[in-house]
Amino acid sequence: MLAAWFRTPRGPARIERGEVPDPSPGPGQVLIGVRAAALNHFDLLVLRETDPASPTLPFWGGADIAGEVLETGAGVTGFARGDRVVVNPGLFCGRCRECAAGQESQCADFGIIGDSVPGGCAERIVVEERNLLSLPVHVPWETAAAAPLVGQTAWRALMTQGGLRPGEDVLIVGASGGVASTAIQIARLSGARVLAVTSGPDKVARTRSLGADVVFDRSAGDWWDGVAEATHGRGVDLVLDGIGAATWAGGLRSLARGGRLVTYGRTTGRLAETDI
Repeated sequence: MLAAWFRTPRGPARIERGEVPDPSPGPGQVLIGVRAAALNHFDLLVLRETDPASPTLPFWGGADIAGEVLETGAGVTGFARGDRVVVNPGLFCGRCRECAAGQESQCADFGIIGDSVPGGCAERIVVEERNLLSLPVHVPWETAAAAPLVGQTAWRALMTQGGLRPGEDVLIVGASGGVASTAIQIARLSGARVLAVTSGPDKVARTRSLGADVVFDRSAGDWWDGVAEATHGRGVDLVLDGIGAATWAGGLRSLARGGRLVTYGRTTGRLAETDI
């Protein structure tokens, strides 16, 4: 089968297109014909940071996948050839205490398709049956492929970890990113007031169109003043930050007493200073 793979990391320029061995499903597994695979920031991190000495090279990424079932392994009962499916990219054991409690992302063996194992930037992929969700006919392949990684991350950050409740104020930093733009829509639907930080007039306009109530342009100056004004000096109940070092201090400063900060990324660096 064809795949878009790389032998050395450091960016998209390293990607080549060529033949790789065809996968086949084992017990409890399903062979998927890939119809769409999304590209997000996670995939770029994999491209840049994969260990050049890794024995898995050449490697191909792609965490977000939608497609149709081509073949099923022994013991698969929930899916059959021709079924439309979308893939949960999270890899977990399904047996440990955390998995039994429904906290699969806390599994000691947790990984992500397209990072721990080759991903969807290929014609076919084998996944566990438990990683599949049926896809209705009215949902386009591309729409389905764009949803899993950012959608699950946004939901867990806001609702599971952040405990966002109706009537609360939430500040979403780096609002033009995939997780953040999804989080804006989830937060709005949950009944929260959404404040957002992005950079540049075009991104400000797009963030408003997604449902943010108040949007601050980070390139225009210190957005903390805007947060203080919008909340009458109180601050927000929850901050969602995937930017890291560049926005960490501002996010902490924006919190009301008893507020929560949830982080899911570090695109500007992993080291940040905290005023205890």
